[in-house]
Amino acid sequence: MTFCVGMKVKDGLVGIADTLVTSGSECITARKVTIHQHGNHSMFLMTSGLRSLRDKALTYFSEVLEEGDENFDKLYKSVNAFAAMVRRVADEDKKALAESGLQFNLYSIIGGQLERDKEHKLYLLYPQGNWVEVGQGTPYYLIGESSFGKPILDRALTYESGIEAALKIGYLAFDATRTSASDVDFPIDVVIYQKDTYVVVEERYEMRNLIHISEWWQDRIKSSVSEISSDWIQKALSKIPKKNNI
Repeated sequence: MTFCVGMKVKDGLVGIADTLVTSGSECITARKVTIHQHGNHSMFLMTSGLRSLRDKALTYFSEVLEEGDENFDKLYKSVNAFAAMVRRVADEDKKALAESGLQFNLYSIIGGQLERDKEHKLYLLYPQGNWVEVGQGTPYYLIGESSFGKPILDRALTYESGIEAALKIGYLAFDATRTSASDVDFPIDVVIYQKDTYVVVEERYEMRNLIHISEWWQDRIKSSVSEISSDWIQKALSKIPKKNNI
């Protein structure tokens, strides 16, 4: 499985992707995010799904960019170009995968800003090649293992959150997923885009870099539980029959 989250806040974009890839009993570390930028063209792309589908679609997409990146002056045009490559891979491989009992399951998060975009953009691309754009109401997309981190993002992240706050919240969502899912783990790749800069920056974090944050959060959760008022519980506890003294 995979954990990838892309977040859009007023000041820019933040993406976090784990790097654990499992194939049968084999586990390896591999990048799930790529960066494509030159001049006023700046974007990142994160994927979840079969590694072979990702590699093939990205290879085709890289060729498209090499042959005519100047044709893409808005991010949605690049998204459409990558979607076309996803459909091409589907035409080539989907039937064979189905015959082997595998699904064509390539999901993608694409974020960035190109020269004619009035603001930074974030898109979720489905395996069928159709896409949706993030809105301010729910300013993030999760792909891969999404159930464990989603509650933290829903409760804490807003469009008005700063980039630093978004990165903290995104990390806690990853940490919740890592704690509960055996196929999501460190290292994590972080990408940050400050609006109107046309530069995506990237950093990789190992467990040793951030485990103190995880431990602090674990202690905070435990202490917070003990601080919750117990008055409302007494109504239920009062119905428990008392043991007879023998």
